[in-house]
Amino acid sequence: MSKIALITGATSGIGEACAHLFAREHYNLILTGRRTDRLEKLAKKLNTKYNTEIAVSSFDVREREEVISNLEDLPAKWKKVNVLINNAGLSQGLDPIQNGNYDDWDTMIDTNIKGLLYVSKVVSNWMVTNKFGHIVNLGSIAGKEVYPNGNVYCATKAAVDALNKAMRIDLLPHGIKVTGVHPGAVDTEFSEVRFKGDKERAKKVYDGFEPLVAADIAETIWFAVSRPAHVNINELVVMPTAQASAAIIARK
Repeated sequence: MSKIALITGATSGIGEACAHLFAREHYNLILTGRRTDRLEKLAKKLNTKYNTEIAVSSFDVREREEVISNLEDLPAKWKKVNVLINNAGLSQGLDPIQNGNYDDWDTMIDTNIKGLLYVSKVVSNWMVTNKFGHIVNLGSIAGKEVYPNGNVYCATKAAVDALNKAMRIDLLPHGIKVTGVHPGAVDTEFSEVRFKGDKERAKKVYDGFEPLVAADIAETIWFAVSRPAHVNINELVVMPTAQASAAIIARK
């Protein structure tokens, strides 16, 4: 019987890369995100290529009732989730704290912290009932080190780091694994979202060095998930070779 992976934020970037990798490894998938058309297109592509079963559930992780109703409405067979990848997350703006935008702050806090919690509460209860499961939380180097003008985004990812550790403690008696993956610079839609569609500004973030790509992080997640039953990878920090810390990058 195929295992099941639930991936949030599966419409692009790391989430989409994880969908491809886990489908290749014969997992059935629950793909979630806000862009229904992208989810359905991805589901069709993966089903054709890998002959894997896929459930699409379109919702915004910020909306608690949407999260609960959409997940709980899934058929019982889909609630036997082996792996939850809490990938949905974003950054908005890059301003000093005194110039920060309230709406940007709310969006980051509601997505990166509360959204992760809403999904995790539903799925972790399934895992407790099933007596198996592995939760992978996507953090960031920003959760390990604060960088100039990163303030609230860094704070949200520091919260993810703390929640990752707390989940591991709370779910330990139930045999559920918990892993944090903290990437450095990854060339995805991340910077374009941060700069609200300004592609030129986003492109400059990755000028002069070779950043990670989404597949690098998907492979890292797969490494953690594919360890033997008695092995848990607590956390991994993954950086481009050209990046030494959150703010120090060797550019040519």
